[in-house]
Amino acid sequence: MHLGLHNKVAIVTGGSKGIGLGIVSLLLAEGANVVNVSRSPADALPATATPDRYLFVQGDLSSTETCSIAVQQTVAQFHGIDILVNNAGVNDGVGLAAGPVAFQQSLQRNLLHYYAMAHYSMDFLKRSRGSIINIGSKVCETGQGGTSGYAASKGAINALTREWAVELAPAGVRVNAVLPAETWTPLYERCLAEMPDPAAARAAIERLIPLGRRFTTIEELAAMAVFLASPVSSHTTGQIIFVDGGYTHLDRKCTVDTVAEFGAAAT
Repeated sequence: MHLGLHNKVAIVTGGSKGIGLGIVSLLLAEGANVVNVSRSPADALPATATPDRYLFVQGDLSSTETCSIAVQQTVAQFHGIDILVNNAGVNDGVGLAAGPVAFQQSLQRNLLHYYAMAHYSMDFLKRSRGSIINIGSKVCETGQGGTSGYAASKGAINALTREWAVELAPAGVRVNAVLPAETWTPLYERCLAEMPDPAAARAAIERLIPLGRRFTTIEELAAMAVFLASPVSSHTTGQIIFVDGGYTHLDRKCTVDTVAEFGAAAT
């Protein structure tokens, strides 16, 4: 399917690794011009990331100045903005015991730049009748324990997705969110590698994912984000879409090998 992204201008925050890099790679493959705003450059860029189609803006997104500069540099090089992908964030483990200051700092790392990037990009997105994609997390729905700041940020991102979809609809700007659950990223792989039996740990998690008993891939997350960013999804807005193999919402009977293991509870 042709997504109609040739020469569109996209900003991706946190596009140097993991899901963000997957989104950058697919946008480039679809012919878009891409700006990656991140603290560190990508370890390896797609072959299509040529200087005339790819711009890296280095900076800490918890600073609103970085957000403003990123938008300014994007417009200076590519003369507009069609797509904003808010992706950067970190599950920083700021729980109840961490205290109000740490909680506020977590919101700064995980939430404020979503608003700031949308604020600074808004006029350009209105001109192009563009789209915003917010990358969230299943943690806002399920909880995780010990990560109040991250969970609160992701819950707010869902709310902002709907709020911005209403506010920007008259200008023809669409706003949607993509929420991953258990996605196989280099960070996840490194975390499991620290466990006594990484293979067993991975298998235990995969057993809980109903569709295919496997992790979601970066490519699957990127495909949904880029589809929603494209003109092909021209009448889709305000949607919060889980790309998770059914992990978050399907009946828990799906997360065991046989329903019989539930006994009477299965009936």
